[in-house]
Amino acid sequence: MAQSEQEILEGLAEIVNEETGLDTDQVELDKSFTDDLDIDSLSMMTIVVNAEEKFGVKIPDDEVKNLKTVRDAVSFISNGLG
Repeated sequence: MAQSEQEILEGLAEIVNEETGLDTDQVELDKSFTDDLDIDSLSMMTIVVNAEEKFGVKIPDDEVKNLKTVRDAVSFISNGLG
C-alpha cells in the first residue's frame, strides 16, 4: 500500500523524535537535518536505519549525504515505495 507524503513525513517525524527528542511539529519538509534540526551524522545514520525498517525501503549509504532536507528524505522514501 502506497503511503502519502504526509504519512511518510509523520513517520519520519516520529523517528526523528525518538532519536533526538525534537518535537514532531519541528520536523517540516523545508527543514535541513543539519542546519535546522541540528542532527549529526551519527544520529542521521540511526534515523536512516529506522526509516528503512519502518518504510521497507533501502537507502544506500552514498545516498544519505544527498538527503539534506526533510523533503529530500520524504521524496526518496516515497519514490522507493513506488
